[in-house]
Amino acid sequence: MSRLLRLAILLLLVSCGGNMSAPRNLDNACAILDERPRYLAAMKRTERDWGVPVHVQMATIYQESKFIGNARTPHRFALGVIPMGRQSSAYGYSQALDGTWEDYKRATRSYGARRDKISDATDFIGWYMDQSEQKLGISKWDAASQYLAYHEGHSGFARGSHRRKAWLMRVAAEVAARADLYQMQLIACGKI
Repeated sequence: MSRLLRLAILLLLVSCGGNMSAPRNLDNACAILDERPRYLAAMKRTERDWGVPVHVQMATIYQESKFIGNARTPHRFALGVIPMGRQSSAYGYSQALDGTWEDYKRATRSYGARRDKISDATDFIGWYMDQSEQKLGISKWDAASQYLAYHEGHSGFARGSHRRKAWLMRVAAEVAARADLYQMQLIACGKI
């Protein structure tokens, strides 16, 4: 096969696979959505289907993966040098764990869903936060509490495990602040 043909095939495969890198300006919601218009379409569909506002979805994705589609948790090391696998099975935009992702696929009959596809990741977030509202009474507009339930799981949140983790409470407050910032920016640029 000629080098030119191999290059053309490689470029085609890369273009079909989607962009896994982070958008350039993560502090500006409008810039993110201008750079990646399919993000807005996916998030608006999730807002319509599950009722989770775009800015809450965006703040959650920022915290979980910084909008990197194939994000993974860091490796663990024994004795500081021997690789022992990853810290968890979290993967993709939403950093969904294997088991929770399988629950989502069964519950929504989305058997072909992929964690590194933005529309599937936002739908997962919508489904999970809808479950948080149903099971725990958390408003879909409450970014901090939704994030705590997302991070700790529904059972962990119900037990109050987050209250013993000062670092997590700080992160949840940062998620809420980013959601507020993103909401103001999206209103200003007319995206919501």
